[in-house]
Amino acid sequence: MSRSERLKDRVVLVFGGGGGEHGVSNGQAAAMTYAREGALVAVADLDPEAARRTVDAIRGEGGTALALTADVTDGDRVAEATRRTVEEFGPVDVLHNNVGATVLGDPVELSYERWRRAFALNVDGVFHACKHVLPGMVERGRGAIVNVSSIAALRHVGYPYPAYMASKAAVNQLTVSLALTYAPHGIRANAVAPGLIDTPLVRHQLASQATSLDDLLAARHAQSPTGRMGTPWDVANACLFLASDEAAYVNAVCLPVDGGLSMSCA
Repeated sequence: MSRSERLKDRVVLVFGGGGGEHGVSNGQAAAMTYAREGALVAVADLDPEAARRTVDAIRGEGGTALALTADVTDGDRVAEATRRTVEEFGPVDVLHNNVGATVLGDPVELSYERWRRAFALNVDGVFHACKHVLPGMVERGRGAIVNVSSIAALRHVGYPYPAYMASKAAVNQLTVSLALTYAPHGIRANAVAPGLIDTPLVRHQLASQATSLDDLLAARHAQSPTGRMGTPWDVANACLFLASDEAAYVNAVCLPVDGGLSMSCA
């Protein structure tokens, strides 16, 4: 099953690792990629069925995985997921924070509640996970954190979601703070910033906005300098690199996975 066992016997906790019913999500691809490299993967998701879908996929390939239910906006639930992971597999070696959500609306029309919801999902979830995983990493003197950001944190991408852009920018700077604060303890923290990625969630959101899904998908492909959107596996492979010893001297980086879109002036 494993390609090179870069994460052999390491414990990986993925928040937001559930799988969709109609294709592979970013979180599921990351969890499966870690497992293929020999990791013991705890998959936490708000939707227990989604978590089980990913765990079933990992076990179907001969890997080891545990399904957990957790709302990342609730610190107690995150603490419980962390505790169960440690009980089942041992201390967490890699923390992967995948939970995030776009919240549409300009500052005038956006409600206070939806603004705060964007930060609860996109930033508080990272904070809660790090709060409960970091003590074990510090105790052992090693660990890697991979946070999923967005190129919307780096440039305007044409959509009216300032809450999403601002909250993902906060994730980037939180990642830098974690990286530099905990580097003396042997812990690295990095982020990936996906660009236009073809996921089931994106297709669902687009389908609700127009009469022709094919036309909208074609337009998104054309937006990329490469002429195509990325896949969840493109994002997962970048995360794998940052989680592995191959990135032992990579710290405080926000790595765009976007085919060059973040550097384009178009």
